[in-house]
Amino acid sequence: MRVARDTAKRLGAMVIGLALLAFLNSPAVAQQQVNLRFSWKLKGQYAFLYVAKEKGYFAKEGLDVRLGEGAGAQAALGALLQGQEDVVLLPGIFALTAITQGMPIKLIALYSPKGPVALLSKQSNPVRVPKDLEGKKLGASVGETGTTYMNAFCALNSVDCTKIRTVMIDAQSRVPAFIQGDVDVVGIYMTNDWPLIEAKGGGPFVLLRMDEYGLAVPDMSLVSSDAIIAKKPDVLKKLLRAAAQGLADAKQDPEGAARLMLKNWPGGPSLGIVTAQVKATNESTPSLDGKPVGWTDEKAVTNALALLKSTGEIKTQRPVNEYYTNDLLSGK
Repeated sequence: MRVARDTAKRLGAMVIGLALLAFLNSPAVAQQQVNLRFSWKLKGQYAFLYVAKEKGYFAKEGLDVRLGEGAGAQAALGALLQGQEDVVLLPGIFALTAITQGMPIKLIALYSPKGPVALLSKQSNPVRVPKDLEGKKLGASVGETGTTYMNAFCALNSVDCTKIRTVMIDAQSRVPAFIQGDVDVVGIYMTNDWPLIEAKGGGPFVLLRMDEYGLAVPDMSLVSSDAIIAKKPDVLKKLLRAAAQGLADAKQDPEGAARLMLKNWPGGPSLGIVTAQVKATNESTPSLDGKPVGWTDEKAVTNALALLKSTGEIKTQRPVNEYYTNDLLSGK
């Protein structure tokens, strides 16, 4: 009898185990793939998403999030519209311009209301105020925020943009070209380029923060298409919840976030540089009292559109609610 009971118990346990395995592999609990593309090459600014991935925050939401490098905001938005990506992470100002031009997309989260963009020059030939740009050779790259909106910056600060000689340079070669003296000034991100430049030494350099001279434009944002927002709202809500957890962890432990980032970044910079990039990103992502992480303040969008319109970057403006949605940041 005892043998029969033991056999029955083993068979029962086996049946339960097989049933559990079948359940875990059933479509009901299978992880849903989400393709998320950056607008740029890997940098510490993206660490919070790797924190969410490495710590299992995406997986707990039932998501298999695939993170990929990009080659500029325009290319990222094109891939989004073509259905190759579900979400893209890019400077929000590019999305606002694209929406004005008729692109069916929206900001679903805005993490950095003001882009940490600066102009870098040398003390031997400095750009201390915007007017100093006249007569300078400016190194620019496709998809780089500061130089893309240089016309707006010039208009804000009574600078004659025709007196600036702009030289288009590959994104990876922009800063080296400046260091070598091929150009007089370049636009940089305080969250990416500056920690790299500081680590290499040299200089002395002069920094001009563009946001302090009126170019306060929405930066790090998650953007999705209207079609995906309508089709997969629950998936996007889960993505944003997990991303918010990753960002909170990155703020609490920048070095830990940098370590998780470097696990996915073969040949990346030193831990110290990536940690500095994470810290700079944290400084550019303020919290709004009583609002979820990623909440888009209508005023930030309205002000950015007014800026673009006043300087001729855009001719018309759509109703402000066509540019963003906060609906995916609330509820379960």
